Amino acid sequence: MLGATGYGWWHTNPSAASTEKPGRPRPVADTSTGIDEHTFALSQRLAALADGADEQPLAENAQRLADHELDLAFTAELRRIEAHPPVLSPEAQRIQDRLQKSQRLLEADQASAKQLTAAVNQVTAAQKSALQDQLDLASSQVELDKDEVEEANQDLLEAGGNQHQRVQIMMQEHSAAEKIHPAPPVDARPSGAQGLVRKFREWLRLRHKDEWLAYGAALAEADAAHLSSARQELASQLESSKAVVPELAHHTKSARSSDAPGAAHAPAASPAASPATSPATPPATSPATPPGVPPAASAGLLTTTRQIGADQKILTLLDQRIADLKQLDGIYTKWRTVSAAKAMSELHEILVSAAIVWMIVLLLVFVDRWLEHLLGRTRLDRRQVETLRSVTRVALQVLGILIILFIVIGVPGQLGTIIGLAGAGLTVALKDFIVAFIGWLVLMGRNGVRLGDWVEINGVSGEVVELGMFHTVLLETGNWTDAGHPTGRRVTFTNSFAIEKHYFNFSTSGQWLWDELLVLVPFDKDPNVVAAALSREVTTATAASATQAEEEWRRSAPSRRSSVFSATPGISVKPAVGGVEVAVRYITRASERFQLRARLYQYAVQLLSGSTQSGGLAQSGGPAQPGGPAQPGSPPQAR
Repeated sequence: MLGATGYGWWHTNPSAASTEKPGRPRPVADTSTGIDEHTFALSQRLAALADGADEQPLAENAQRLADHELDLAFTAELRRIEAHPPVLSPEAQRIQDRLQKSQRLLEADQASAKQLTAAVNQVTAAQKSALQDQLDLASSQVELDKDEVEEANQDLLEAGGNQHQRVQIMMQEHSAAEKIHPAPPVDARPSGAQGLVRKFREWLRLRHKDEWLAYGAALAEADAAHLSSARQELASQLESSKAVVPELAHHTKSARSSDAPGAAHAPAASPAASPATSPATPPATSPATPPGVPPAASAGLLTTTRQIGADQKILTLLDQRIADLKQLDGIYTKWRTVSAAKAMSELHEILVSAAIVWMIVLLLVFVDRWLEHLLGRTRLDRRQVETLRSVTRVALQVLGILIILFIVIGVPGQLGTIIGLAGAGLTVALKDFIVAFIGWLVLMGRNGVRLGDWVEINGVSGEVVELGMFHTVLLETGNWTDAGHPTGRRVTFTNSFAIEKHYFNFSTSGQWLWDELLVLVPFDKDPNVVAAALSREVTTATAASATQAEEEWRRSAPSRRSSVFSATPGISVKPAVGGVEVAVRYITRASERFQLRARLYQYAVQLLSGSTQSGGLAQSGGPAQPGGPAQPGSPPQAR
């Protein structure tokens, strides 16, 4: 498919489709007149390909010579038609007869209208009315006759007659085309691309121009050879025509060569002694009628003399056309030399650019191997060496690609283009850093994070230990049930998460957390008593923290100050396997969570073992037993 598409592109390319190579058949000239305008059209096309001060004068001279040669062709064709009227076809002859009748009728009507116009100006007012009607009728007939003459002329042109008028129309069209076509551009070199691409395109353009110039030179040479053959044939006919007329025999080449110095003079032949070589052309002495010569013979001699004079003028025009074509061939040959020198210069620059590219590639390979050898001798850690090796290799590759691109496509010449390309490249390359910096500004705001906050970013929970302009570092602490116990891993995030994703900040001003105490009460114990004792103990232990947490929550949510924030512990009792499960939820500081939980579990164990006292944990270090002493030998069950 790619090959078929490429062939179709080449085949449908206007320049390739219209390029005519030397050796192809000549373009067909106008069939009715034999005038070929292709040489002039080709000179105009080649003039559009001229560039530079050295080619412009050559293009102008070529166009001037082609135009002069075409004018001579028009003039020669007009003289040929006047001297040798073409034989009309039967249809064209009928149209010509009709045209002549229309012309005679037009002349008669015009004369009648002219007489009536003079009569109207001389008669009285009473007679003027009748004559005016006749004049209007005559004017209408004149207009009708003009239309008939124009129609007959057009029919005669279409039938192949009236070649004289056809040549005149072609001359008018040629003059109009010269005025319409603008002057060719001074510099036709390709614009836009630079560097090696521009040089290669310029070389291809010069090659294409050289093909056109070679074709133009070959066409001019072929035209000159064709006209030389026609001139030789016409010269032979002229010699024969002059030889059969005794009065013009001394104008032939043989007669002029015999009159040269040292040549024998032959006696002039008298009209009576001259043999009649052509019965159709009677002998005559001069265009004027001499004594003793019949008038018919004198008229035939006059016609023959005029035809020979017209042919002699055509012969002179052919010589001028041949000289113009030879000069045109020389101009095209000289133009090819100038264009070939430019093509060679462009090819030399292409090879220089290609050599520079290969030298850069070899230099980068050498520098890469040298850096590899240099880093191999250092005493750095293996991971650092590999990192440096990767960085240097990528830097060399990027540098090499940029330099080669500048050589191939050239350096942009416009400041706006350079700034636009640099801005686009930096935006793509530094996109993450730009978004990260904006994210840092967001994190510095009211709803951001601070050092020491407990947050969750992309599913990773931990404490913020570093907050920079581009990165946030967490000390991972696992899930929130193990908060306060770091895993030992530092997790680094780019600050772009504050813009593109979401994050959780579990820290308020006091870093309050809800915790839960679960106790399994066996069936031999009263769960209500245990639950009441645990509720009292938890309420007493967290009373101060609950009051402070409620105040801080109200300050954190100003829009809900009228709402009730309750930090009172909650308790739930539900059956479970092996007993009754008592759950108590309470508020505590994150930093005091483990200490308070340990104390509460200690109280629960003492409560279930029966060793508690009425003072609880605050008085004796152990909780009181509200339900009496425990039975000896009963082990405590706590969860």
